[in-house]
Amino acid sequence: MFDARAAKLLAAGEYLTSPDHPGLRLEARASGRTWTYRYRSPVDGRLRQVKIGQWPAMSISAAIVEWERLREAREQGVDLAEARKEARLAARHAAQARRARQAERPYSVFDACHDYWAGHVRPVRQKKGADEVWRMFDTMIPPDLAVLPAAELTRAQAFDLIQSVSTRAPVQAAKLRAELGAAWDYALDAGRLPDTSPNWWRMILRGKVRSRGRLVQGERTGTTKRVLTPDEIGQLIRWLPNFTRLVEDVLTLYLWTGARGAEVVQMEGREIVREGDVLWWVLPKAKTKNARHERATDLRVPLFGRGQAVVLRRKALYGDGYLFPARLQGGRVEPVQQKTIQTSVWYHQPYSQTRSVEVRPRLPVTHWAPHDLRRTVRTRLAALGCPEAVAESILGHLLPGVVGVYNQHSYDAERVEWLMRLSDHLESLAAADAL
Repeated sequence: MFDARAAKLLAAGEYLTSPDHPGLRLEARASGRTWTYRYRSPVDGRLRQVKIGQWPAMSISAAIVEWERLREAREQGVDLAEARKEARLAARHAAQARRARQAERPYSVFDACHDYWAGHVRPVRQKKGADEVWRMFDTMIPPDLAVLPAAELTRAQAFDLIQSVSTRAPVQAAKLRAELGAAWDYALDAGRLPDTSPNWWRMILRGKVRSRGRLVQGERTGTTKRVLTPDEIGQLIRWLPNFTRLVEDVLTLYLWTGARGAEVVQMEGREIVREGDVLWWVLPKAKTKNARHERATDLRVPLFGRGQAVVLRRKALYGDGYLFPARLQGGRVEPVQQKTIQTSVWYHQPYSQTRSVEVRPRLPVTHWAPHDLRRTVRTRLAALGCPEAVAESILGHLLPGVVGVYNQHSYDAERVEWLMRLSDHLESLAAADAL
């Protein structure tokens, strides 16, 4: 009889049967226990056997249901083993036919993009970045160009695509051009394009696809990188409580740590550790922008002042999980999107027309985005006299060239010193603004 205890005690080569279910067997093999159905073929009367499933993944009740279905098919004259064999042969022939058709079909622009994305982008980059590359390929390459044989792509066709995208989104056009150039390099390296195929994406519009800045109130803001002045920093710190607590806390950590927004919103309570007298945020390398670089390490950020207060308060609320959680459908919890912070800052700018009828407090410091705070932190560190290598390490930048290869110092003590100074400096700016 079928019984879980008896099934566990079966030795290899032994089996269980039941008089209530003729032909159904639970066989013990070296690799596990297998449900099978033994029957006589309605075609030639030979004894045959088909596999039903693995125990315990397939329960006793599920095996009985499948046994009843197979038994009914046999009684209708179907030789189950032969039917499965024919199905496998049909699937094999279909796969061979697909491969033959693919061999006959020219290697298209879409194929080149897909192979590059699947073979290089998806395994190497973080999910958000990989998804963005595929979104560009999927939405910006027109269908008639996607099906074109990649080896037949002309310079004019490449030029027309990038030029058309640049008229409405020059930054996206530059990124698309770079990714398509990398896709062609990948296809050439893999031998999927003839060696004589030119990589037009690398040749067209070099240095000519540039951003003109954001469009604000009908005017381009230009491409100057925004850095807040000391007076503006003080004003902003005092104004932060006008945001929601979540946005206020994220922007505070931008200023008190200099970390990237995508890193801040992914912060988890388990990453907060105390070493001696210093509270550290230790962000795993896999979650940093530098994850794919061999020389990169975990990002270690000492926490002081308001930054430390934010982290301790949120850790008390959320424990070891995400400190900036967003609850999704089905109860699933993920970190809040960086875009949420950016949208909130834009919403409070005095020139924002988003839901224009709604009354909301307006920022006294204008024309800035959250990432500008990171650039502002780097500038203030320089103004305070922080050495170049220390400031770059605080921001999580890899030191360039030979210096980065040979200088493996962690700068932990220096991070503590200069982020403590930065915290004191930010507090003095906020206090000065109050006066």
